[in-house]
Amino acid sequence: MRVFLPSTLPALARALQTGQLNEAGQLSKAGQLSDRSVPGFAVTPALREAYASGNEEELEYAALTEAARASLRLLAADPAAPPRRVVLAAELAADQVRWDPLDGEPARVTIGVIPLASLASAHIDDPEAAADVRGAIEALAAADAGEEDAKFTVDGAEGHELGWYATQELSYLAE
Repeated sequence: MRVFLPSTLPALARALQTGQLNEAGQLSKAGQLSDRSVPGFAVTPALREAYASGNEEELEYAALTEAARASLRLLAADPAAPPRRVVLAAELAADQVRWDPLDGEPARVTIGVIPLASLASAHIDDPEAAADVRGAIEALAAADAGEEDAKFTVDGAEGHELGWYATQELSYLAE
C-alpha cells in the first residue's frame, strides 16, 4: 500500500542528516520512521467511496494531493522554510497502516515504525511554484474559516505538479 507523508525541505534535510523522521516530517536516528503515530494519506475505503469512478492511479493522486495540502500546514508552522511542498511516498504492508473510518478526511491514515527502505520516492515543488505556494500558506487560516477567495488561493497551489525524485536523489536536493 502506498502511503504519502507530508514534509518540508528543512525537515527532509534534517532527516537526511540525523536519520530521523517524526510526525513533523523528519527521519529517526535508528534509521526508521518515528515510533509515534505519523500522519499520512493513502487510498482508504472512504476515499474509494468518495471517488467511486476513480481508478487506482486517480485515487493515489487524490491521496497525494491531500498530503501536499498537509505539507502547506507544515510550511505555515515553519515560516523560515522555503515555500516548496514535500511529500514522501512509502510502500507499506496494509497491517502497518491504521485508518479511522470516523475521520472526516477520507484519505488520512497513521503509521508507526517502518524502515527507511520503505520510502519509495519524494515529490517536491519546483522553485517556480514558490509564489503560489507562499500565497496558499498565507491564505490557509482564511480558507479554514470558509472564505471562498482564500480557498481558491489554497487550491491554486495544487495547479503545480510536484516533481518526482528517487530516494537516492534526496541528498542532492537537501544540499
